Amino acid sequence: MEKNTEIAQSIIITINTIFENLFASIDNNLYSVLDNITFVGSDILHDKNFESILGTSTSNGILLITNSLLLGFILYYAISYLMSHITYNKVEKPFSFFIKMIIFGICMNSSFFIIELFLNLNYNISTAIKKIGENIFGLSISFSELINKINSNMTISSNSINIFSVDGLIKGTLSFSLLGLVFSYSLRYIMIKLFALLSPFAFLSLVLSSTCWFFKAWIKNFFSLLFIQVIVAIVLLILFSLDFSSSNLLNKFIYIGGIYALIRANTFVREFIGGVSTNISQTVQSFSRRF
Repeated sequence: MEKNTEIAQSIIITINTIFENLFASIDNNLYSVLDNITFVGSDILHDKNFESILGTSTSNGILLITNSLLLGFILYYAISYLMSHITYNKVEKPFSFFIKMIIFGICMNSSFFIIELFLNLNYNISTAIKKIGENIFGLSISFSELINKINSNMTISSNSINIFSVDGLIKGTLSFSLLGLVFSYSLRYIMIKLFALLSPFAFLSLVLSSTCWFFKAWIKNFFSLLFIQVIVAIVLLILFSLDFSSSNLLNKFIYIGGIYALIRANTFVREFIGGVSTNISQTVQSFSRRF
C-alpha cells in the first residue's frame, strides 16, 4: 500500500515538474513575442523582400501588374463606350472615367504610403490607449506585464505548481489560452501583410463601377484586422484596472474571462463590422467545409 502511494506521489511530482517547466518556458518566452505580433505598425512593411514584391516603382513587382491592368481597364472602357452607341447600353461618361482613372491610379501607385498611414494611425490609437493605463496604473500595459500581474495576484509561482489544484488548473487554462492567442495573432500578422500586398488591386478596382466591390471587401477585411489591435488594447486596459488584491476564486475566474475576451476579440470585431477570421479553429473549419 505504501509502495503504491509512493509510486502515485512520484507520478504526481513528475507531472507537476513537466508542467512547471512548460509554464516557465511560456512565461519567459511567449508573452514578449505576443506583444510584438499584436501591436504592429508600419515597420512590418519595411522589409526588403516585401518592398520588392509590392514594387518600388511602376516597372516592377505588383505595381507593374496593376499598371498593366490599368491599361487593360482603359481599353475595356474604350470598347464598351464604342459598343454603347450600337447597343444603347448606359456607360459612364468619359470625363468621369478619366477623372477616376487619374485619382485611383495615383492612389494605386501610392498604396505603400497609404497603407503606412493606416498602420501608423491604428498603432498610435492603440498606443495612446496603453499610455493612458501606464499613466494611471504606473505599469506597462502589455501581455508580459499581465502575466506577472496574474501570477502575483493569484499567488501562482512557476516554480511550485500543483496541476491538480484549482490554481494549477487555472494557470494551465490561462497559459494554453494565451498560447492559442499567439497562433491567432500570428495569422493576423500575416493577413495584414497579405492585404497590404492586395492594396494596389483594391485601389485599381475603383476605376470601374463593375469592379469596385473588390475595394469594399478589401477595406472591410483590412480595417477589421487593424481594429482588433484597438480592442485588445482596451481589454488589457480593463484587466489592469480591476482590483485583484484579494485572491479569491471569483477574481481568478474574472481573469480567465478577460483572457477569453482577448481570444474572442476577432469574433467581436467580425460580428460588429465583419471581416476575415483569424481564429485558427474557425479558419480550419471553414476550409474543411469547402472540401
